[in-house]
Amino acid sequence: MMVSIMALSMTSAFGQKIKNATTETVKIYGNCGMCEKTIENAGTSKKIALVHWDKNTKMAKITFDATKTNKDEILKKIALAGYDSDSFLAPDDVYNDLHGCCQYDREANIPVEENAANPVNNQVVEEVEVIVSDENWIVLEPMEAIFETYFNLKDALVASDANATSAKAKELTNVLNVVKMQELKIDVHTVWMKVMNDLKLDTHKIATTNDIEKQRNSFSTLSENMYQLMQVVKAETPIYVQHCPMANDGKGANWLSKENNVKNPYYGSKMMSCGKTIETIK
Repeated sequence: MMVSIMALSMTSAFGQKIKNATTETVKIYGNCGMCEKTIENAGTSKKIALVHWDKNTKMAKITFDATKTNKDEILKKIALAGYDSDSFLAPDDVYNDLHGCCQYDREANIPVEENAANPVNNQVVEEVEVIVSDENWIVLEPMEAIFETYFNLKDALVASDANATSAKAKELTNVLNVVKMQELKIDVHTVWMKVMNDLKLDTHKIATTNDIEKQRNSFSTLSENMYQLMQVVKAETPIYVQHCPMANDGKGANWLSKENNVKNPYYGSKMMSCGKTIETIK
């Protein structure tokens, strides 16, 4: 009992340290005390967010600093730990790795439908279209916009233009941030959950430097995660996976292109044709 009281006191003190606190209650699927510990640890961040989950009601009370995070970001972290909510699905492989007693019945196995009623004002939520600022101002769906902006970034590296590369990376950051995860198809949703944080991290690194070599280093891992995403999103035209054996200090690195003709983003004009197509995504 004394341990429980101390733990409760520490939790209360921890909750009181959260500034600009907002509290919301959401349903998170799980079964037992082990689930409770995992869910709360995944969603809790010191001085930023605190999660309390009730294994009987499956309801979680989430308190967070609204200037530093939001409910969706917390639910994404919990989903990455293996636990579904009505907004975000856990990746199948992470769910499958949960202990047997923790493998709850997956009721939330269908993403929220598009144009669902907004519970705040009962108005219909309109589908968001993303505008990519290329020379033709093409209006694209979110995933198409991600790929198109990635290709524009790649072309800036081919031209060895660090300023243009930074600008395109900022565009890509904007496009990544408007993706509504709950509207993605299940297979795309699963991959997106795995790669979204790394995509945003590498894009941020590229956007915040004008050092072309640092940009190219981050582009290597950006391309690896983009490849995983492109494998599950059905593109209308073939995507070519190309490889440069000289990049990454001789370890080699891949990139993605809309054309089979090799134009090397890791060396530009220094070794423009270095590399080859190793796979075609159709």
